[in-house]
Amino acid sequence: MNRALSFVMLVPRNLCVVILRVYRAVISPLYGDVCRYYPSCSAYALEAIQQYGVVRGVWMGSRRIARCHPWAVGGVDDVPAREPHRHTTTRFGFVTASGHGKG
Repeated sequence: MNRALSFVMLVPRNLCVVILRVYRAVISPLYGDVCRYYPSCSAYALEAIQQYGVVRGVWMGSRRIARCHPWAVGGVDDVPAREPHRHTTTRFGFVTASGHGKG
């Protein structure tokens, strides 16, 4: 039961991962290398959603996009690390429950 609940709770997060991966594969290459920050805003949003969830991750990604304008200095701006990691990510980027529990 716990595993099923965990799966259901991670569905919105993984749906956002799919949307961002499609954006990064289809739309982002059309713009070329124009990002002022490293990692790019879409990569930042993807990592923020993976680590912090949909609500906070979208908030962090939106704040990052708002900071990205022609007069921004830019530079390296990584997602703040979150401890402890309760979830793991697959190679594609899906978020799964870590195997730290019983059973």
